[in-house]
Amino acid sequence: MSELDIAGQPPLSLEISQYIRKTRGGKIKTATKSRSDHAIKITIFVLLTLTIYGFATFNYKNVDIAKALAGTWSNIKVLFGQPKLTYGTWGGSLKALFVTFSLGALATIFGAIIAFFGSLLCAKNIANSFVANITKSFVAFIRAVPTILWVLIFTVAAGLGSVAAVIGLTFHSAGYLIKAYAESIEEMDEGTIEALKASGASFWQIVFQAILPSSISRMTAWTFLRFEINFTNALAVGAAAGVGGIGFDLYMAGNHYFDLRELGFITYIVVAAVILLEMIATKIKATVR
Repeated sequence: MSELDIAGQPPLSLEISQYIRKTRGGKIKTATKSRSDHAIKITIFVLLTLTIYGFATFNYKNVDIAKALAGTWSNIKVLFGQPKLTYGTWGGSLKALFVTFSLGALATIFGAIIAFFGSLLCAKNIANSFVANITKSFVAFIRAVPTILWVLIFTVAAGLGSVAAVIGLTFHSAGYLIKAYAESIEEMDEGTIEALKASGASFWQIVFQAILPSSISRMTAWTFLRFEINFTNALAVGAAAGVGGIGFDLYMAGNHYFDLRELGFITYIVVAAVILLEMIATKIKATVR
């Protein structure tokens, strides 16, 4: 067969071969150089240079690095190798863990409810574009403020306690989940929505008969991801907002008692709880799918 196909054009394999570059060893180059590649390499080089310069010029205040590393290693061995409850009890630790779990769960539930209705105003395939842009801008502002700052803001308004913690966590959770839910809704087939509109379906019929069934698995995954984030955030706000919980016990063991053994014990409790929550979340997500 000649080098021309039936239409008088060169075969596709010859056209592709013109764009394939090979090295001297005969290997095919799978990447081409571009300005973005050069920018990334320059950025990495500058960051590495600044990091080395920072370590070289840092004022260590006559600290013996070898002794400091040895002391750190010794503390790590005590922290994770000799866990022990000294000031607390098993019952108190489990109760504090339940308080932290409740804070994360309440914030996630309230945030998910708000986010579901808020996402209907953000998804461009069902909402007005002007309203969607305004809502996304407001939600982006909420996400830009750290969770702990929202908790402290509501602590000033509502006082120290669980109310301020739940409101602060809910506020940031809603901003996070609105974006996630809206993106899940925008991924669905627009033809289904158009078909329901053409058949005379109302807005809420479209939401509950088309959008929710097709997006529920992704929404569930995002919700459990946010719950894990809220659980860890509840640890941090336990002492900051005066809520208590396992986060407050961690703070007391590390900053007041200076007891590394109890700190390690509480850390193991938190790790076990996170693993258990992940297993439960995986089974629930598998059931929803």
